[in-house]
Amino acid sequence: MIHSHTRLDLDRRTRLGIVEAIWGENKTCEQLESILASFKEAGELALVTRIQKEKAEKLIQIFQTAKFHEKCRCLTVGEPLPEDSSLGEVVVLSGGTSDLAVAAEAELALRWHGVKTKILLDVGVAGLHRLLSELNGLKRSKVLIACAGMEGALPTVLAGLIPQPVIGVPVSVGYGVSLKGRTALEGMLASCAPGLTVVNIDNGYGAAMAALRIIKTTSEK
Repeated sequence: MIHSHTRLDLDRRTRLGIVEAIWGENKTCEQLESILASFKEAGELALVTRIQKEKAEKLIQIFQTAKFHEKCRCLTVGEPLPEDSSLGEVVVLSGGTSDLAVAAEAELALRWHGVKTKILLDVGVAGLHRLLSELNGLKRSKVLIACAGMEGALPTVLAGLIPQPVIGVPVSVGYGVSLKGRTALEGMLASCAPGLTVVNIDNGYGAAMAALRIIKTTSEK
């Protein structure tokens, strides 16, 4: 029985081409079990973000196809959509390995929707040569998602070098004045690189869905 305060959008994949994600961090294991049971009954895929390992392990015992993705703190139930080559490839970049959890969330969310992905770690602007050596490969991607903490300069640099859409994800990594990602967020919003798209702090899933909307629209033309 689904909780009375939970209203699931089970038609979202048909309407938008996006699987509804479940925020796991502040839900109890019992609430998540009920929601996942409803997804299963409706024949829908399930993606739970920001879930603690202890809750995930309990749910894995209940749902046979459940899998915990520890790097990005996500739980999936069911099988991902088959890869669709017509959508092209999305590359997810991170300034440093400290950004991995957010980058991995974006990468998993895209793979869950049948999008070919590549993840490229530790290409922050503190060692700009690392990024420049990857530029030729990056130009073959449809969209880039750039995750960065500290001052958050990576998306601006990328958007100034290549023509593809760049989605910036500020990450809550950095010392004092970084303000848990607020400095990176404001730096990206104030970017002088035209056309840079920015999502909220640590929102890897949101960046993935922005990328999905872009590639689905362009692939249909």
